Amino acid sequence: MKPPRQAVEALLQGRHDDPFSLLGTHAGPDGTFARVLIPGAERAEAHDLSGRFLGLLALCDRRGLFEGVIKGPPQPVKYRAQGFGAEWWVTDPYSFGPVLGPTDDLLMGEGTHMRLYDKMGAHPITHQGAQGVHFAVWAPNARRVSVVGDFNDWNGTRHVMRRRTDVGVWEIFIPDIGDWRAYKFEIVGADGALLPLKADPFAFASELRPKTASLTAPPPAHVWGDAGHRAHWAAADPRREPISIYEVHAGSWQRDGAGWYLHWDALAEKLIPYVAEMGFTHIEFLPVSEHPYDPSWGYQTTGLYAPSARFGDVDGFARFVDGAHRAGIGVLIDWVPAHFPTDSHGLARFDGTALYEHEDPRLGFHPDWNTAIYNFGRREVAAFLTNNALFWADRYHVDGLRVDAVASMLYRDYSRAAGEWVPNKEGGRENWEAVDFLKAMNRAVYGAHPGFFTVAEESTSWPGVSRPVHEGGLGFGFKWNMGFMHDTLQYMAREPVHRAHHHEDITFGLLYAFSENFVLPLSHDEVVHGKGSLLSKMSGDDWQKFANLRAYYALMWGYPGKKLLFMGQEFAQRREWNESRALDWELLGAPAHNGVRQLVRDLNRVYRQTPALHARDCEAEGFAWAIVDDKANSVFAWVRRAPGARPVAVIANMTPVMRENYRVPLPEGGRWREIINSDAAVYGGSGKGNLGSVQARDGAVSLTLPPLATLMLEHEG
Repeated sequence: MKPPRQAVEALLQGRHDDPFSLLGTHAGPDGTFARVLIPGAERAEAHDLSGRFLGLLALCDRRGLFEGVIKGPPQPVKYRAQGFGAEWWVTDPYSFGPVLGPTDDLLMGEGTHMRLYDKMGAHPITHQGAQGVHFAVWAPNARRVSVVGDFNDWNGTRHVMRRRTDVGVWEIFIPDIGDWRAYKFEIVGADGALLPLKADPFAFASELRPKTASLTAPPPAHVWGDAGHRAHWAAADPRREPISIYEVHAGSWQRDGAGWYLHWDALAEKLIPYVAEMGFTHIEFLPVSEHPYDPSWGYQTTGLYAPSARFGDVDGFARFVDGAHRAGIGVLIDWVPAHFPTDSHGLARFDGTALYEHEDPRLGFHPDWNTAIYNFGRREVAAFLTNNALFWADRYHVDGLRVDAVASMLYRDYSRAAGEWVPNKEGGRENWEAVDFLKAMNRAVYGAHPGFFTVAEESTSWPGVSRPVHEGGLGFGFKWNMGFMHDTLQYMAREPVHRAHHHEDITFGLLYAFSENFVLPLSHDEVVHGKGSLLSKMSGDDWQKFANLRAYYALMWGYPGKKLLFMGQEFAQRREWNESRALDWELLGAPAHNGVRQLVRDLNRVYRQTPALHARDCEAEGFAWAIVDDKANSVFAWVRRAPGARPVAVIANMTPVMRENYRVPLPEGGRWREIINSDAAVYGGSGKGNLGSVQARDGAVSLTLPPLATLMLEHEG
């Protein structure tokens, strides 16, 4: 039975929303009826996939529409097409059945599909005897969705997709195309308007900016060799492990000879040995997912599932992670579910409606970053993001996620004036939809990947950020201690003569140091946008700046909490960080800078080897003040402990005055060995100290406190 002329016309013009009802092979009263659209052809012969001739189709429209009865049952077919002196073969995508099944529909509809990245996006597969690529995209309000790419001249009439009505997913299997083909989705909105071409939200690889197309990436080929590393962390309690994180912007740690980004293999060759030699336990990358704008540092991501093309092939990132793991180094990545950019090729108004975001800008627009906010209350959006967290753990073996801007997710009035936000149902400012999403995401990753942990950048006092979900918390493993960073940097910027009046900048943090599982962050945010480097923040002349920085680092490594230091600060970079250039590595030729680097290396070594300094980082039993109130001398002293371990005393003198015969009460008698002295000559200091050890008598020791220096003493009995 011939379809209405209007339907044929809509098909030929690419306006038909269900081309599978007209094209392909269908059972009919006279046998199998076939209809195919092959623009430019004058003759079309049908064959099965093995090449057996099935019949000749008649040309019924000069624009390339053929139809007729063929032999055999409905099945996938290919056509030998001839036209204008040319001959070519076309395998008909409309003769193939769907790839997704009813179980996928059910789980997608519930928002409980935890392997969406195996179903959505572009997957090279073998389907019904043919090799090709299966495409699937969520666009429930679209009138029509087509795959366009370099394989069909970016023509939206060629590969209109099949709509799975119940879940709003469109899919098509396109045979005979392979890896690394560029593609996008052409979408006609419900109002009939043609939208800008959209990149695939689930793209596993993308073109290098300024191009924005997605690429059909093959399945991961890397063979992993990190079972030992993963088994260690799966059996460990990370709160009681040494964690010292080196935060890295992959694009500016180093550059190649032409000033271009190092690809992952070159980064692995240079960065992994450096981090291992420096003693850090983890590398944390600023976002590595695809993003269009370099100065966003990756925080304006348009391709959550694709490692950025800036750093080479996507398997290169897998090779990097594996190499780090084999060297005993974990890899964390910054993850940005708090907002997304409104670039026309991205998620913004994806199917012509506010699909991933909110229609109301009071709910869905970030004034700080001019970006959209995910609609966390929409189950498909929450599933998209949760699947992305699972994806990085599964596909790339990353050890954890540092979740950016969590505070902006938790509060509806974040950075908004009155009238610019909408209260929740109870009239409050809490974003309960975001809370539910964060809990669900943490439950999912902790449940599926033992050893994986999440870290929240959360700058408020929201309760229980790092408490398990089943205990009423948000479920993160750790939280950045923004108060420590703010207060201590403020203290170190003060001239020593004024520090006596701001003693609480150091002591106050211990009132809440164990309310969460904290990471102490000296991150990229502190060394950009006119803030200067950490060295430039220190008070005093150049010698004092270096001494202050060394004393500060040693204090931080002795303070309870895991450690994070942004790249370049380990050798006291003078200039503030700029993402467009490499770090100033030539500074290592200067003794003062290399001295700071050696101190950080030794701090990491001591921290890792000394259980008292890490095994109770998150528990109050591991800390006790020895001297808390010596404001006049700006001296601080405390003791770190862990069960079965030798205690360590940390003493900081934050003035340039050397103090002799300074009495520090200690809990154990006997010999205390100096394991760190930030004023040691090898670090660029004055070399003052205690000749390697002191003897505790009557519950105290008498010490020489070097100027602007921190000491660590380990009890030896």
